[in-house]
Amino acid sequence: MAVLEGAIVYSNLLVLLGIGLIITYITTGVPNFAQGSMAIFGSYISLTLWLTYGINPYFSLPISFLFGGTLGILIYLIFLKPLIRKEAKVVTLMIATLAIDIIFLGILGSYAETLRTIIKKSTKKFIFTPLDFDFLQFDGILIVSSLIIVTIFSTLFYLLHKTKFGIAMRASMENPSLAEIMGVNVEYTRIFSWFLSGSLAALAGSLLPFRQEIVPLTGTVIIVSIFAASIVGGLGSIYGALAGGYIIGISESLITFYLSKFFGPGILVYGKVISLTILVTTLILAPKGIVGLKIWRNKRWPWIT
Repeated sequence: MAVLEGAIVYSNLLVLLGIGLIITYITTGVPNFAQGSMAIFGSYISLTLWLTYGINPYFSLPISFLFGGTLGILIYLIFLKPLIRKEAKVVTLMIATLAIDIIFLGILGSYAETLRTIIKKSTKKFIFTPLDFDFLQFDGILIVSSLIIVTIFSTLFYLLHKTKFGIAMRASMENPSLAEIMGVNVEYTRIFSWFLSGSLAALAGSLLPFRQEIVPLTGTVIIVSIFAASIVGGLGSIYGALAGGYIIGISESLITFYLSKFFGPGILVYGKVISLTILVTTLILAPKGIVGLKIWRNKRWPWIT
């Protein structure tokens, strides 16, 4: 039961990270390889607030959300917008985000060392599990992460389909040039998408230490699962992150767990092989992901597009 709960929590966090990656890819055409490190940025915000002010990581989620959104906007304005203006190709944008990820890795490592020196506690490796609570025999992280998923998807559905800004945002996703002709400020929608991407990444990052031990390198490792979840679900749809996140999260967690019973705990290190195998299989059988299958498109359900 505990293994299944952990798998669901991990899947919830992958869904949040997948939404952020997909929305920036749709609006700006950027495959953001720094998404994982943006999440660990949120982890260190919560750690800092806990160690310096005694704020429980659950209560620091709004702060992580805002700081993560600000980080997302800065990444777009400083690094990516100039490249997009020069009509940089996808490969160039991808390399730029890889460079950003490496920069983040150095910054996070330096910050962790500086924080350790100041507070005299270990900060390069930490976990929040002892700070969690129990509710009806369930871990608090399971309840909180699941409620966040429901809230985020409900809010996104309302925003994209029931508000003028959401309709303008959908238009800019589908056809930016036509949207500009129709009077939509595409730049605003891009800035908002990067704010949302950074916010969700930091939110997931603040919750991730409740499930696993965090080090500065964690973001570089988890990016494999984030991309797998996004591509399996479908890079062309925000809501594909839901299906992809659960498929990758549950498969990676449960399959490696049961394999470890036969081959020993050392097999857990190779959990990402499961994600990559599912990713490659999906690309062969359904290049547009699950939401790109004809069975869904023929139904014409609004949340698929």
